[in-house]
Amino acid sequence: MISTFVDREPELELFEREWAGGGARLIVLYGRRRIGKTRLLLEFIRGREGVFYIAADSTPKQQIEELKEKMAEYLRDPLLAQLEITDWNQLFEYFVKNIPEKRTYLVIDEFSYMIRSDKTILSTLQRLWDLKFSNTNIFIVLSGSLLGLMSEKVLSQSSPLYGRRSRDILLDKLPFSFTADFSGMNFEDRVKLYMTIGGVPEYLLKASEYETFTDFIELEFFRKDGYFYREPYFIISQEFKELKTYFSILNAIAYGSTRPGEIANSVGIDAKKIYPYLDNLIRLGFVERTVPIMGSGKAGIYTIKDHLFDFWFNFVHRHRERIERGSFILRNDELSGYLGKRFEIFVKDDLFKYIPVSKRFDHVGRWWHRDKEIDLVALNERSREILFIECKWKDMSPWDAKRELGKLEEKSEHVLWDSNRKDFGLIAKSIDKKEDLRGSGYRVMDLSDFRSQIR
Repeated sequence: MISTFVDREPELELFEREWAGGGARLIVLYGRRRIGKTRLLLEFIRGREGVFYIAADSTPKQQIEELKEKMAEYLRDPLLAQLEITDWNQLFEYFVKNIPEKRTYLVIDEFSYMIRSDKTILSTLQRLWDLKFSNTNIFIVLSGSLLGLMSEKVLSQSSPLYGRRSRDILLDKLPFSFTADFSGMNFEDRVKLYMTIGGVPEYLLKASEYETFTDFIELEFFRKDGYFYREPYFIISQEFKELKTYFSILNAIAYGSTRPGEIANSVGIDAKKIYPYLDNLIRLGFVERTVPIMGSGKAGIYTIKDHLFDFWFNFVHRHRERIERGSFILRNDELSGYLGKRFEIFVKDDLFKYIPVSKRFDHVGRWWHRDKEIDLVALNERSREILFIECKWKDMSPWDAKRELGKLEEKSEHVLWDSNRKDFGLIAKSIDKKEDLRGSGYRVMDLSDFRSQIR
């Protein structure tokens, strides 16, 4: 199991620059649960002096008491430890009067819990920042996992803290290449793993306990005591009050409803009322709206963006009764079909940059029109070059590959774009006799080609 700090150098460097800049700083750090915010903050404060507090999801009174103890410990102030403090204003007023002149940090992790229990903390911090903190050498970091609440109450223009922050940092998933730092699985299993749980460090840490992808999902997804059995339910319940509605929308999308009218009909609400729900899901990174790389934006469809949510709704939620009874067995063809859909996204987001000609293209995306669909189309608007790619989660014989490339060439005739050059490619799990196809001018790659480029 990994114990070292992995790939947050850009964020650490940003913190270092802000710290070195001197003067008061207010940094907002946000990102989904288990993305590594706490670990990043602990790494940053190492060797520095200040107050670090992880807020509990509790009452304001308890939070004030806990933070007071941390402040008293740092200030070596027994008087503060014994004082009865009943509101945030009292606590922060005392702290700002007694902090030393030297660079000092005040890091509050899970700040969103404090907002949820008492929203007045925002206006209190705003007033004290304007009047006192801004004239000190304080380095304040407010970190939160409830993305909706952090966006609305801390980052939006209506927030009391708007205009005060020095930086806001969204901590995102780790890239695929860093799965090697967590997992001892073979390359194919690492690809399956990433398509299933994405680059969330704590999820990858859990997966590092297993040697194979199959063992991992069987024990952590398809058992009632599995780590991921209730994880998405917990995340959604933390973010949304209308839990049932959002849950139903995600389930409808997972089942194949991709247009607003279809989703609304499946959920049982008016089509005009579905858009705010979809917008919220997009804002939090759970859902995305995709449009064809060429064509009208009106043709856009909604899909589940979050790796874990997509897998969970397709398998765990769908088969929860059988999982509860202990009778669920995942069929290989069912899993392969699902991974085939995710592989197209994985190639676009994570593998395309490793294709030798990738730097020639400015835009990459799906294309569809009526009953025709191409997995990936890459464009260079200046040189008018176009690359068509099919993505197949299969072990392909030369005959299979030639057939797919022939179908791809036929479908490309329906793409109305004035090009100077057309290229065709195929990316699959494995392709036999690739060199023969490359000799014919096709861009052909499989996992073994990417494995040699990705650590």
